[in-house]
Amino acid sequence: MRVLVGGGTGFVGRTLTQLLRSRGHEVTHISREGGKDRISWGELSHSGLPLCDAVVNLAGENVLNPFRRWSDAFCREVINSRVETTRTLAKAIANAEEPPHAWVLVTGVGYYRPSPTAEYTEDSHGGDFDFFSRLVSAWEAAALIPGSPTRGVVVRSGVVLGKGGGAISQMLLPFRLGLGGPLGSGLQPFPWIHIQDLAGIVCHALETESVQGVLNGVSPSSPMTSNATFAQEFAAALGRPALLPVPAWAVRAVFGSERAVMLLEGQKVVPKHTLESGYQFIFPDLSAALRDVVA
Repeated sequence: MRVLVGGGTGFVGRTLTQLLRSRGHEVTHISREGGKDRISWGELSHSGLPLCDAVVNLAGENVLNPFRRWSDAFCREVINSRVETTRTLAKAIANAEEPPHAWVLVTGVGYYRPSPTAEYTEDSHGGDFDFFSRLVSAWEAAALIPGSPTRGVVVRSGVVLGKGGGAISQMLLPFRLGLGGPLGSGLQPFPWIHIQDLAGIVCHALETESVQGVLNGVSPSSPMTSNATFAQEFAAALGRPALLPVPAWAVRAVFGSERAVMLLEGQKVVPKHTLESGYQFIFPDLSAALRDVVA
């Protein structure tokens, strides 16, 4: 299978590329500049979609980049890096003489309203109550290609746990120093997934012709995981205590009130359709996932 991947050199993209190539698929990345095994976004807009069997979009600016202040400019960058790249790919697919068989977009569980009690499946409503829910709605809407023969799949990902990037890279040092702990009350749900499982779900969606629509990219045990539970398990994996909670005001001071919602609130998300589609999780258990990440 020839797979075109937007954001293929990023945190999740590297793992997905490795998995796809290990399964015998050819991978071409879309990046700012063209080159070997990659094309640029400009080339895609100007020349159209290269011949391929499937397209994946993982592109998006890191929303929780601690070195970027939440501003109108950064907000636009967050939106454009997701919505506009998705719209560009959807337009290229729609105009292709030989459209690909599959089109997979990875978005986020921020689509669902934060709640300490409600459980959400892929059939649950959401998408219009705060910045992030509206972002995901616009993101997914940009991927729609009415009347297209291309099979469409959206994977709504939780917090991705993996080596060398993502949430773990920002938390590793304070936890190694014994300075880690829950954020705010610690009672908020913590929807998570191991990076190998997120890549695995995308690969499963590409290879399985019966899969379409929305899949929740979270671990089966994610609905039972709170932020405090995650902090305790992460510290235990490192052989450290988790005694120092980070007050909510400090989280808001660092990330701003808009982004702090992602850390101080959460959703209980169930991968109902993902399991029904036949995907078997490699890391359904949080402690095993964290031991693998810090090994």
